[in-house]
Amino acid sequence: MKIALFPGSFDPITIAHVDILKRSLPLFDKVVVGIGLNSSKQSFLSAEKREEIVKKVFVNEPKVDVQLYEGLTVDFCRKINAQYMVRGIRSVGDFEYERAIAQINQTMMPEMETIFILSKPEYSAISSTIVRDILRNNGDVSQFLPKDAIAFL
Repeated sequence: MKIALFPGSFDPITIAHVDILKRSLPLFDKVVVGIGLNSSKQSFLSAEKREEIVKKVFVNEPKVDVQLYEGLTVDFCRKINAQYMVRGIRSVGDFEYERAIAQINQTMMPEMETIFILSKPEYSAISSTIVRDILRNNGDVSQFLPKDAIAFL
């Protein structure tokens, strides 16, 4: 069984995340959306709320599983038997950052491969950081979020 991990904070999940995940589904038997918990980051939404939103967005997709995790991502990969990690790339800056992480992860877990999926051009400016800033300033984020997520905000 080909299992992939799509890790992130998903604070909140955006249409760009959804696009990357949907495009990765034909490649794997199962994709685990791993919502990473980072105590050094100030979250906008609680971990439980993020998990609830992502589950709602993918409720009709049997190949998607949603789990919270703490610690090293490669350790979580081992725990869920994931041989692949899916990462979205929006820009050259993203690529440089993700490449370094992928190379370190490869050293720590040689049997795991990172798969980069390029963002569609229309989604390349969308990030959770920008969406959070708009939310904090009472702006309209509906065009950046999946419809099922909007009700939670």
